Amino acid sequence: MSDRSGIFAGDDPFAIARDWLEEARKSEPNDPDAIALATVDEAGLPNARMVLLKAIEAEAFVFYTNYGSTKARELDLGGKAAFVMHWKSLRRQIRVRGLVTREEGEAADRYFASRSLKSRLGAWASRQSQPLANRATLMGEVARITARLGVNPPRPHFWGGYRLVPLEMEFWADGPFRLHDRFVWKRPNPDREWCIRRLSP
Repeated sequence: MSDRSGIFAGDDPFAIARDWLEEARKSEPNDPDAIALATVDEAGLPNARMVLLKAIEAEAFVFYTNYGSTKARELDLGGKAAFVMHWKSLRRQIRVRGLVTREEGEAADRYFASRSLKSRLGAWASRQSQPLANRATLMGEVARITARLGVNPPRPHFWGGYRLVPLEMEFWADGPFRLHDRFVWKRPNPDREWCIRRLSP
């Protein structure tokens, strides 16, 4: 489109997303890779929480979690999700909606191994989203796991990644007098070409 230039230039939305995230890393004070991830439970009730995006691949966004968590159960149930990334420092956001599959292979192993030791031990110790009597109980479990697994714990079978393949991506940038710029990339399935349109603010 003739007026899609500057920060919106290019026909690959993943490249634009990577550029925006890299720019945000220079200006956002905390967690520039944070996303507000939305899912739906078995009753159709929406749920949302902040998670950290760990990769923007050629055709997907990747994040990691405990497979016993509420978010994982809802992701597995519906196979679909949405998220928004918002950067106050840049006055920009990206909205993404699409299909979700698990990442349980070598990529998950590599990412788990790259985490700090305390984070790896914490992943083993936490029964994420389950009731917890008190913090002392959790810390006791961390101590037990540390004694059992040592300094090089493997990735737990109940912990891994999710890959979100978008069917829709919207890029938004703040404009004067609330006349914002919005462009949306849409496709009916991952095998089809993107249709790109400007949206009214």
